[in-house]
Amino acid sequence: MPGGKLRDSRKMALCAKQAGRSMPLYFIQFDPVESGPWASPRTASGTVIIKRKKEKGPTPEEAIQKLKDTEKILIKKQEFLEQRIQQELQMAKKHGMKNKRAALQALRRKKRLEQQLAQTDGTLSTLEFQREAIENATTNAEVVRTMELAAQGMKKAYQDMDIDKVDELMADITEQQEVAQQISDAISQPVGFGDVVDEDELLEELEELEQEELARDLLTVGDKEEEPPIELPSVPTTHLPAGPAPEADEDEEALKQLAEWVS
Repeated sequence: MPGGKLRDSRKMALCAKQAGRSMPLYFIQFDPVESGPWASPRTASGTVIIKRKKEKGPTPEEAIQKLKDTEKILIKKQEFLEQRIQQELQMAKKHGMKNKRAALQALRRKKRLEQQLAQTDGTLSTLEFQREAIENATTNAEVVRTMELAAQGMKKAYQDMDIDKVDELMADITEQQEVAQQISDAISQPVGFGDVVDEDELLEELEELEQEELARDLLTVGDKEEEPPIELPSVPTTHLPAGPAPEADEDEEALKQLAEWVS
């Protein structure tokens, strides 16, 4: 009966579902040559065409979040194992030599728990390394996208510019500046008709005037009249009245009188 293979695949999927296993999703592409209600999922050569449906992978953010959740679970497991190790150690100390068998069993359980703890530590380190690698890759991808956008923006900004046109523009600006400088120089020149005088001639004339003035001063030096001598006031001949003796003279006179009285 046509379509037997399709029913077999459905039975296999049903059995797998009942067994708790999941099967990959497939879809069957029928041969366009054979059509109708009893069309077989086979080509003209008799080969069954089966294509697997592509599954969408997780995004970097989803993977990072999943790793973080797993890390939290492993951290809780570490704490639990550490507590169990301490409990078994206390149990071994409690029994000691009194119950050697129970003490050895506690130490064996402690050893197994320590091995599990070491494995958990290694797994946690691996997950942390993988999460950091994904985070770095995500950051690098974002940086590359930003740089790409910046490059596109720069390209768009310069898309209407031509280097030849820029060179021509700069040449025009330089030429206009030169013309403006020439105009400024022309405006600053003094304006007059017949006023163009040689500056060297003016300096020569000024030097001649200075020589004439110097010669005139030398000729008039001997002709100057001698100035009359300055009359000073005469010295008074009358004696000035004696004023009161200063206090220092009175003290000296008193000392002299005292010396005479003592002698």
